[in-house]
Amino acid sequence: MSEHRRKPPQPQGGGRASARRAAPQRPGRGAPAGRDVPTASHSGPYEQPVPGSRAGARRAAQRGAGGRGRGAATAARGTGRPDKRLINYPRSDRDGWKRFVPSWKFVSGTALGFFAVIIAGAGIGIAMVSTPDPNKAAKAQNNVFYWADGSQMVATGGSMNRQIVPISSIPRSMRDAVIAAENESFETDKGVDPMGAGRAVWNMATGGSTQGGSTITQQYVKNMYLDSDQTLKRKVTELFIAIRLGVSEEKDTVLAGYLNTAYYGRDAYGIQAAARAYFGKDSQDLNPSECAFLAAVLKGPNLYNPDGGIGAAATPELNEDRARKRWAWVLDREVEVGRMDKTERAKYKDSDFPARVESEQARGMTGQIGYLVDTAKAYVMKTKGITAEQMALGGYRIKTTFQKPRVDALVKAVEDTRNGFIDEKKRPDTDTFVQFGGASVDVKTGELVALYGGPGWDQKYFSNNANTSGVPVGSTWKPYVLAAAMQYGTQNSKGQGISADSKYQANDLTVINNREGSPLRDAKGSPFKQKNESPTAFGYVTLNEAMEKSINVPFAQLIFDVGHSKVRELAKSTGILEESINPNTDASSALGTSTPSAIRMADSYATFAASGTHHEPYSVIEVEKDGEKLSGFEPPKAQRAMDNSVADNITKVLENVVQNGTGKKAKKLGRPAAGKTGTTDENKSAWFVGYTPELSTSVVLFRTDPNSQDRKLQSMNGVGGIPSIHGGDIPAEIWTEYMREALKDTPESQFPEAEDVGVTADSAGAPSPTPSAPALPSTSPSTTPPTSPAPSPSPSKGVKPSCRPWELYCDPDPTSGTTNGGTDTGTTSGVIAGTQGGTSGSPSPSGSGKPGRPGGTTGDTTSTLPD
Repeated sequence: MSEHRRKPPQPQGGGRASARRAAPQRPGRGAPAGRDVPTASHSGPYEQPVPGSRAGARRAAQRGAGGRGRGAATAARGTGRPDKRLINYPRSDRDGWKRFVPSWKFVSGTALGFFAVIIAGAGIGIAMVSTPDPNKAAKAQNNVFYWADGSQMVATGGSMNRQIVPISSIPRSMRDAVIAAENESFETDKGVDPMGAGRAVWNMATGGSTQGGSTITQQYVKNMYLDSDQTLKRKVTELFIAIRLGVSEEKDTVLAGYLNTAYYGRDAYGIQAAARAYFGKDSQDLNPSECAFLAAVLKGPNLYNPDGGIGAAATPELNEDRARKRWAWVLDREVEVGRMDKTERAKYKDSDFPARVESEQARGMTGQIGYLVDTAKAYVMKTKGITAEQMALGGYRIKTTFQKPRVDALVKAVEDTRNGFIDEKKRPDTDTFVQFGGASVDVKTGELVALYGGPGWDQKYFSNNANTSGVPVGSTWKPYVLAAAMQYGTQNSKGQGISADSKYQANDLTVINNREGSPLRDAKGSPFKQKNESPTAFGYVTLNEAMEKSINVPFAQLIFDVGHSKVRELAKSTGILEESINPNTDASSALGTSTPSAIRMADSYATFAASGTHHEPYSVIEVEKDGEKLSGFEPPKAQRAMDNSVADNITKVLENVVQNGTGKKAKKLGRPAAGKTGTTDENKSAWFVGYTPELSTSVVLFRTDPNSQDRKLQSMNGVGGIPSIHGGDIPAEIWTEYMREALKDTPESQFPEAEDVGVTADSAGAPSPTPSAPALPSTSPSTTPPTSPAPSPSPSKGVKPSCRPWELYCDPDPTSGTTNGGTDTGTTSGVIAGTQGGTSGSPSPSGSGKPGRPGGTTGDTTSTLPD
């Protein structure tokens, strides 16, 4: 045997293992030569290999390497004590960011614990809630409305309280229609939509928009809490009740409960009340078409009841269109989900849309009461965010701003004129469908004291003409153009406001230039020529005279010199709603193509009467619910709309319109008054808007078929046997008769004296004024210009007027001028559309933001609003 394989001597008492342990260990790799490097051994004591033994050296090296690895792992696990926490997080056996990575045990344990808590909580919640009883559901109560003096106007609602009927009294066609339209899986689901419920709870918890239940069961539960707050607690309670119903109640019980508690409009809660309200029959007698209609209304009565609802989007015509489309869709949907045969569906054409009976609500709202209540309700709902369903539940005590004597006076003024002017039997082609509207606002407060909305709900006329948008205002818009020129100046005034003495070309068919000085172009590309009503060659006239005679051409040019945006801004600051203003930058914008309501026009002109201070119109003084007064019904705060000198100068110009111009029939009032007439193309509408220092009133006359789908305006040429009607005729007569009665007990007062305002800035091309000799100081204290005639003596109140209202060219005062006041026509057209709720909202910001100051020139001389 070779020398190098000879076995080493065996140590005593240990055998080969002992020899290995006793042998000196060879230095490991990487260790300094001649130095012993201890290695870890799982066998206990350190050992040294036999010198010169290669196998021993290899084994020692392997044990050293293994020892190093195990030592590193031990160090990685940390050197601290064992973790005694119940939840080892952050993890003590990891370093750095790994300490925050949860283990799978931690994640699964947490998830199981969370679901256990949720399940336990849900079980407790479901056990604690009770099954709803439709017989104990909220009943509709009366809403009581009061006049401004505190006397009762009317009590509405209450008569249509819910009447519970069994499922056997609800036709199968009604059940099929509702299930098909709202919850196809109703008969198989467990009462809730987990995704929908999760969204609703999350939105409520985070302050987002509220969401209702999506299943019929959830909607049934929701109906039980209509008078409750939209809170997380309520939403969770609804969810628990819906779950309980889904597992404990028969589907027929739930469906009957839903149909017996749902709101259908017309103050009807429940299927029986709805059947009586819309069709005058019991629920069990409804046919499939009528059932589809009621299922369509359930989508949202405010928008789907053909009678109309609250808001600009809820007009009768818009609601009728939506209801018809939804009705057809419900019938189609029944076929789609297998709940109606195609042969049955084919029986119902678009022309078979169900006819409704007269509303019970309408029968109790005679005369103007329906319009007054509708206006006040809209204000309350918008102010407090109350839904139509909540309002229909009743219990509100609402004190309005309406003054019964003034409402009666406005009704009498309209009816006296109608009775002497309109003869539908004699002139059916012209006198049919003529409509009147009017509104009256307190100048100092903005209170809506009277309105005339139409013949009455009891006459099946549901559109409120006092709060209707869609009738162009004609030349009553011209004061806003002039006021903007006084407030902001024109391109010709170097940033300063201009005076009404500035001259503009007034000849018929004058070419209008844009802001760059280039001619406007018509549809054929030719220069646009503005037309007056009269071909009279006026030449250059002052803006005061242009307003007096209501000449179109000067204002068509002035709006470009001022800038359309500035005119819109000023109009909005006086309370005109932006959505009713013509957004186009054309010449006709100056002539009244905008369509504010009569309420808004009366309130806006009140801003001129109040020397530039705007009061937002309001119709409710006080509201009580369950014996407690609700907040938010304080009078709106006044806002500065324009400099006081600008407003007072507009009043001075409009006083001249009454004294010498197109509105001179209003002189019969016999007290200081200012106003403006307005007439549109083809006499489709005629306006008179005027005011005294105490009261501002607007009157509108137009013609439209209230039962037509488009309710398009028709020409009034020939109405009353008169070739052409103007705002200075019938509307001015109504205005004067009403104002005389409304102010009979009010002391007469004067308008503020108008200070000089702005600079004279003639339009381009105007002749230079001829220098005049210096005026000698006057010894007379009078400041009245010599060209202004003195007001005519006030007529005796006991003398019958010498001119009938429809005698258009009769001059009741033979001492006055010869102007017949016929040139106030703009180039307008329109389609009537309702804007319920138009008497509420925030005031528009003022144009200058300042309280006005002497001198009349606006401080905003560098305004560069876009056009």
